[in-house]
Amino acid sequence: MHPYIGSGPYCFSNSLAMALGEDAPSPSVIEVLTGSPFGFQLLADEVPLFDPFGWDPEIGLDSAIDVLGYTCERSDGGDADEALGRLRAGTERGPVLVGPMDMGLLLHQPGSGSATGADHYVVVLAVDGGTVVFHDPHGHPYATLPAAEFLEAWRGEEVAYLEEPFALRTSFARRREVSAHEALRASLPAAVSWLGVRDDRDVPPGSLANADGLERLADQVGAGELGTEIREMLEKFSVRVGARRLSDAAVALTGAGYPEPGRLLREQAALLGGLQYPLVTGDDAAFATGLRRLAPTYGHLREVLAKTVAGPAPSGGADATGVR
Repeated sequence: MHPYIGSGPYCFSNSLAMALGEDAPSPSVIEVLTGSPFGFQLLADEVPLFDPFGWDPEIGLDSAIDVLGYTCERSDGGDADEALGRLRAGTERGPVLVGPMDMGLLLHQPGSGSATGADHYVVVLAVDGGTVVFHDPHGHPYATLPAAEFLEAWRGEEVAYLEEPFALRTSFARRREVSAHEALRASLPAAVSWLGVRDDRDVPPGSLANADGLERLADQVGAGELGTEIREMLEKFSVRVGARRLSDAAVALTGAGYPEPGRLLREQAALLGGLQYPLVTGDDAAFATGLRRLAPTYGHLREVLAKTVAGPAPSGGADATGVR
């Protein structure tokens, strides 16, 4: 295995790793524990996301925190003054994981200034007078913003899955010792479930999952129906984060003693990662063909993972962090 090492849009996993501190597994392992690699969704017949049908980062964070053996306090809602008070109180007990926020309104980032609905997470370290000090995993340690501007981004009105504004998690506490290997094993039933398609998932009308969604996206590409915003989203975010998620899942599961799902995940990562060039260069025929090659692999992965869950746990070996 040759794992990918480098930057990428892993804001909630990076933020959780920072919040948990020195005992946290790597952000790559945390990302796998959130369930994000295990599916594809085309929301409302328009928005392509390489994560599971009905999944969002809030669901993923709760899952990762649980299987890693931690608890935390989550709160949201209220007005801006109440939210700032909760944030200030939280930082007195330790780092505070804040989000989702609207990335377009984080004014310390170049090119920001208007709401985009792009979700983002940060770790707040202090509220110093009227200034919020935070680690932004998008490349900005010890970033600062005036409290009013931070609150405006934190309100997140354009973030599609946000139910209440001003969401935060704090007071992280470890209730049991869990290795990365054990956490990965515990997360596999959820991965199998995410790869299935259920009618009870909260998605907009017209949404499609996995093979159906990828085939539909391929049809849209072939017919020249991709809008400029969706194409830019695919180029700048969806394909690269999806390929990294699959690559990290391949490394994690292989390292934890599950070579067959690891092999299939690696094939998926290579298929998806290889689509960045035809996408950016406008070779829509090649891009659509690649999407169709990827489509059936999600069903195959579900079958392999279901057998893995039903089988015995691997004995011996190093876990996904390299620690026995």
